[in-house]
Amino acid sequence: MAFSVNTNAGAFAALQNLNNTNSQLKTVQTQINTGLKVSSAKDDAATFAIAQKLRADVSGLNAVKSSLDRATSTIDVAIAAGEAVSDLLIELKEKAVAAKDTGLDTASRNSLNNDFAQLRSQITSIVDNAEFNGTNAVNSGGSAIIAITNDTGGNKISIASQDLSVGGANVTLSSGNTISTAAGASASVAAIESSITNVNDALSALGSGAKRIELQRGFVDKLSDAIEVGVGNLVDADLAKTSANLQSLQVKQQLGLQALSIANQAPGTVLSLFR
Repeated sequence: MAFSVNTNAGAFAALQNLNNTNSQLKTVQTQINTGLKVSSAKDDAATFAIAQKLRADVSGLNAVKSSLDRATSTIDVAIAAGEAVSDLLIELKEKAVAAKDTGLDTASRNSLNNDFAQLRSQITSIVDNAEFNGTNAVNSGGSAIIAITNDTGGNKISIASQDLSVGGANVTLSSGNTISTAAGASASVAAIESSITNVNDALSALGSGAKRIELQRGFVDKLSDAIEVGVGNLVDADLAKTSANLQSLQVKQQLGLQALSIANQAPGTVLSLFR
């Protein structure tokens, strides 16, 4: 190409190369700042879309964890109430068996009957207060314990409620049972033994439900971790490689600036033709 002071092809080429280097340097600096090789749709539209979908899945699983945690707390309260009821029934049996003794005097029988009534009332108090987050799974007409298990909320775990109220399906001992007489004590013992068996079965069902929720919670933790690792594999930057690229591009930038400076000086050589 002829010498020209109007058009400097060398400077244009040097400037294009310098701009390309600066663009690459900007990309590398962004990766270092964010730790991501794909931080927006501009970097890689397809990968960014996949990563966003996976992030949405993780967000849904966080809601699942919260739901399972609430269910765990609710069933723990129900189990605690069931165990307390079982313990009270054992105490009630002791009182009722003692009252079957026909040799008791009236004062002793009345004392036993008063203790019996108080213990029976305590069952009602425990069952009525065994509530967590608005759910009571052990009173009459209690609510089932429900938790979502997938990121869309479409799948659920449902643990049936267990009626542990006095005179209910499991605690057949009723407010009408007293131990003020030997005959009443005998009837109460039979009702208490039946109640103990039923409450133990109810506790077994609640315990199995608690174990199921625990297993599901562990699975969700592992699934969430696996998805997050997958997202990282897609979008995280290799910072060791990025650091090396940064050093290389900084050197190229300096060389590009020197090349552009030399190219800009080229038209000045035309002056030597007129000396």
